[in-house]
Amino acid sequence: MEELELIVDVVKQEMDAAIKHLDHAFQKIRAGRASTAMVQDVMVEYYGAPTPLNQVANVMVPDAMTISIQPWDRTAIGAIEKAIINSNLGFAPMNNGENIILNVPPLTEERRRELAKTAKVEAEATKVTVRNARQDGMKELKKQDGISEDLIKDVEARIQVLTDQYVKACDDQLKVKEAEIMKV
Repeated sequence: MEELELIVDVVKQEMDAAIKHLDHAFQKIRAGRASTAMVQDVMVEYYGAPTPLNQVANVMVPDAMTISIQPWDRTAIGAIEKAIINSNLGFAPMNNGENIILNVPPLTEERRRELAKTAKVEAEATKVTVRNARQDGMKELKKQDGISEDLIKDVEARIQVLTDQYVKACDDQLKVKEAEIMKV
């Protein structure tokens, strides 16, 4: 039945979106190495409009402990510096007049544990989203009229299999991220 396939597709799309969000969240959690993903959400006040950092400057990682930000417009350097300070990333920007250097300090054991906890919280939130998608799909199934109980049971089983796969994917990603964070 088309309606049943549509319900399964919608559930799968919601679960895919949850995993993509988890990937994005994990990219922002630094694991000791500098990465452009650490500053990708920084918004710079540029000509009166909040603008993503990567649209006003070239962001590079020259080495494992440094992020270099070279504005395309030198007049924006102060606004970029201010945006980084206000973003609470824990970086002290160094401005040499032409570009901004961010030194990524090595992680302490305590900070690594905090980051691992943050990763775990993100993973749990993703699992909740996956389970909510399952719940929404099950509710939609219950609303269907004139469809045999066997067919509905089959679709429920397919949705449960999807849920189990996505929860496992979430756990697997968490294990990888925790190992990356705790590696000195």
